[in-house]
Amino acid sequence: MKVLITGASSGIGRDMAKYLSSQGHELILVARDKAKLEELQQTLKTRTTIIVMDLTVMSNVKSLYVVCKNENIDVLINNAGFGLWGKFSETDNTKDLEMIDLNVKALHLLTKMFLKDMKRRNHGYILNVASMASFYPGPLMANYYATKAYVLRLTEAIAYELKKEKSNVVISCLCPGPVDTNFSATAGVHFAVKPLKSEKVARYALDQLLRKKKLVIIPGFKMKCVHFFSRFLSDKMLMRFCYRIQKKKME
Repeated sequence: MKVLITGASSGIGRDMAKYLSSQGHELILVARDKAKLEELQQTLKTRTTIIVMDLTVMSNVKSLYVVCKNENIDVLINNAGFGLWGKFSETDNTKDLEMIDLNVKALHLLTKMFLKDMKRRNHGYILNVASMASFYPGPLMANYYATKAYVLRLTEAIAYELKKEKSNVVISCLCPGPVDTNFSATAGVHFAVKPLKSEKVARYALDQLLRKKKLVIIPGFKMKCVHFFSRFLSDKMLMRFCYRIQKKKME
């Protein structure tokens, strides 16, 4: 299969690329960091094309589709994204809007454009990377939580449309808790709980997508328990809980 991965230069995206290459899949990797992409390319076992591109720019997003639309992409992995810690009234507005551009608008456009092609072929897989933040309000990371909620609900709605159409196209949403990547450095926080290894999250997510075709993918027993028991809490309690977690990240 041919796989397109955004945000592929580090973290989960990088480890997904390594795992998929070990399984014999051809890759197209997209990120802003040329040096890291080239370094990764040298370690992979299968044919790999790298594209250096900033997906916060919507014209670049459309250009990426134009470059790849005739490649018959079998799997699209929308992994690019970042977070930012701080009170909503105090975070940098430029960064806030860049986050919306990358986490929401770029993912939205790529999903829609490639989904149309996959539906015509009646084949394909899309993995949208969200977060456990998708399920909750997020004081002190309000914008990030909101963008990931969009990703989750968009994915769920598309999945139901595909089901009603009896389409063979599969779409899934990955909702990990803390993962050992450079996300925390970018967001300006450190995790209050031990993060999962990025390699394990990448493998688990891909197995759940390609083999089990699971809609919502939550790696780790602890995070599954958190998600289950949080259903019994009121919104007010969830906000209080999330605020305490985010505040601890700066202590």
